[in-house]
Amino acid sequence: MAFSDVSETLGSDRACGAVVLLGGLSGGLGVALSAIAAHVPGGELLSTAANMLLFHAPAFLALAALKGTGPRGVLAVAALALTIGLALFAGDITTRVMLGDRLFAMAAPVGGSLMILGWTAILVAGVARLMRRA
Repeated sequence: MAFSDVSETLGSDRACGAVVLLGGLSGGLGVALSAIAAHVPGGELLSTAANMLLFHAPAFLALAALKGTGPRGVLAVAALALTIGLALFAGDITTRVMLGDRLFAMAAPVGGSLMILGWTAILVAGVARLMRRA
């Protein structure tokens, strides 16, 4: 997928539906992991993964609602970075607790960095929108 494809992605109804789906998936997995965390050894660590999923579920819904805000493609990049970041971060922590091993070395830090990138892209979209109105 070329960058131009990514930049147009969040503009379509189908892509917005996918981002809403990611919000639902993130929220549902967050609730499930919270429940599991209450019953397994290492639950504190699993709660961290659950919280990240739960905190980001509304962000996906907001991204779908805000399509077309900010510079072209910035929110699509944000959605992509948040998705991959959450998968790596929460996946690595969950794998550590449930299987006793990690996805790969530095998976959680890379995932966390991608989530920061995603939030930074949202910040850029907001600043750009404010600048347009000024």
